[in-house]
Amino acid sequence: MSGTHRQYFGDLAADSHGTADDRPPLVLLHGLSYDRRQWGPVLEELAVVDPGRRVLAFDLPGHGDSPRRDSYDLGEVAAVVHRAVNDAGLDAPVMVGHSLGGALVTVYAAMYPVRGVVNVDQPLLVGGFGDVLRRAEPVLRSPAYGQVWTSLLAGMHIELLPPAARELVRTATTPRQDLLLGYWNEILVTPAEDLGERRTREMDVIRSSGVAYRHVSGDELPPAYRRWLESVLPDVAVTVLPGGGHFPHLSHPAEFAKILAG
Repeated sequence: MSGTHRQYFGDLAADSHGTADDRPPLVLLHGLSYDRRQWGPVLEELAVVDPGRRVLAFDLPGHGDSPRRDSYDLGEVAAVVHRAVNDAGLDAPVMVGHSLGGALVTVYAAMYPVRGVVNVDQPLLVGGFGDVLRRAEPVLRSPAYGQVWTSLLAGMHIELLPPAARELVRTATTPRQDLLLGYWNEILVTPAEDLGERRTREMDVIRSSGVAYRHVSGDELPPAYRRWLESVLPDVAVTVLPGGGHFPHLSHPAEFAKILAG
């Protein structure tokens, strides 16, 4: 994407694209262990369908070129992102997040002004995933922690992605133990019911503020989860981009760019 400038806003490294105009700026947040490089295919397509759009793709704390923190509590990380957004001079951006980033942009939207939210393949209820993590916690805290990440990665269906995107997912990642334990700490220490109530309260705030919320997934949402999502956010828009597993934005970057441009 032409006009890219790598710089820091607040404490976060970012690729900065485009210039401010009457279009809402976009803020892109990657998933756990990845970095801002993952948005490359989407940004290339966005430059075609929405040229010159103001976009910031951040490295989350502890990822890429952004410094580590002692705590990766989502509320605290959202505050770090907000300081970076303010430093960049963005006013009420559209927040776009993949995987963990999808949870983070939801938390952010319940705390700070936004124009919209795009959650890419991140269920907000931990459900069975929380059970898996809690069972794996002894291994996560051991030198063999990488086995847990490898096991989870196998279920993300990277093999479905185009070759270049598959290589990007496999190489632009640093699954360090401190990141996994830090960002997943909320799931490890908080009962699933309490987490569900927390996410419901956040969605109540988003609904009451009239923020447009879109969930983009690589497969149809489980019926029970979709019922919950539509109950807490009746106007939610759900888009399925099939065939890319956990990475629908990389399987269908042109279609995803059109969603962002819209």
